[in-house]
Amino acid sequence: MKRTLILVRHAKSDWSTAGQADFDRPLNKRGKKDAPEMGRRLKAKGLVPDLILASPAKRAAATAKLVAGAVDYDTSRIQWVDRLYHCPASVFEEVIGESNIDDAVKTVFIFAHNPGITHFANETAPGLNIDNIPTCGMVALSFEAKHWSDFASQSHTLLFFDYPKNQ
Repeated sequence: MKRTLILVRHAKSDWSTAGQADFDRPLNKRGKKDAPEMGRRLKAKGLVPDLILASPAKRAAATAKLVAGAVDYDTSRIQWVDRLYHCPASVFEEVIGESNIDDAVKTVFIFAHNPGITHFANETAPGLNIDNIPTCGMVALSFEAKHWSDFASQSHTLLFFDYPKNQ
């Protein structure tokens, strides 16, 4: 079965509150604008998630909810994965392989943070070699597998790399 994985870096965050914990930083004005726009781009490509996994950090959670709204995904179904907060690349593969993703799920969106998301994208997307996924940037991959737990052992195809200023 063809499966699609969309990796999304959180949208632009607000750094205006001195001393604020990193986990609690919200989106800024641009982030609140970019996230639904990127969701509309995904929907225009026919990419609507069967499942969304997201870091619970405020900026990643807000990005996931705004994109979900733009693709008509029920935000109450988003699964919050603590391990996605500032994780290394290896954790993405673990989350995909160990999350018991139902075999009926064809498309998964994952919302997380740099540098881990960029490293993971570069490791798994053939031909992708980028220094940085910009805020609210997306990398889309496809692969053939019977189970999501087979992700690591399969070859992947890069579908696209997109970001808000790429117009």
